[in-house]
Amino acid sequence: MSDTVKVRVFLGYGGSAHVDPAAFTSIFRVDPTFRIAIIKSGVKPETFGVIARQMDRSREQLGKTLGLSVTTIDRKQKAGENLSSEQSERVVAMARLIGQVQAMVEESGDPEGFDAAHWLGRWLDEPLPALGGQRPAEFMDTAEGRELVSRLLAMAQSGAYA
Repeated sequence: MSDTVKVRVFLGYGGSAHVDPAAFTSIFRVDPTFRIAIIKSGVKPETFGVIARQMDRSREQLGKTLGLSVTTIDRKQKAGENLSSEQSERVVAMARLIGQVQAMVEESGDPEGFDAAHWLGRWLDEPLPALGGQRPAEFMDTAEGRELVSRLLAMAQSGAYA
């Protein structure tokens, strides 16, 4: 299955209890223009719940982290509506970040038995010296913050910051 198909299936038809790590990795690796098209067309609200479960976080915790209203997501799900572009961008960004962690482990470590979503869920709550003692989760509600967190992960992989 191509990366594009994995991304389309995951972001368009969420709701399963478990997501193959390859789907997250595909979201990270797929061409950005494809992610943009998915964001603009809107992600199914169920995808939010799938990501929360994968990260071993409550929907409320993930909503707070991403600056999303769980009530609004529930309302859209009941109405059969997709998330707005802004909401979809935040959900896709979290899935992409999980994929980044999975890709890092595949490239630099042993991915056997590693759960990138669960690891990221815990890591986001750890205070980091690189963030002045703040937790990465505190930055995930803005695009600039999500980019900062992504760069920190990349720097950790390269050994530029440990």
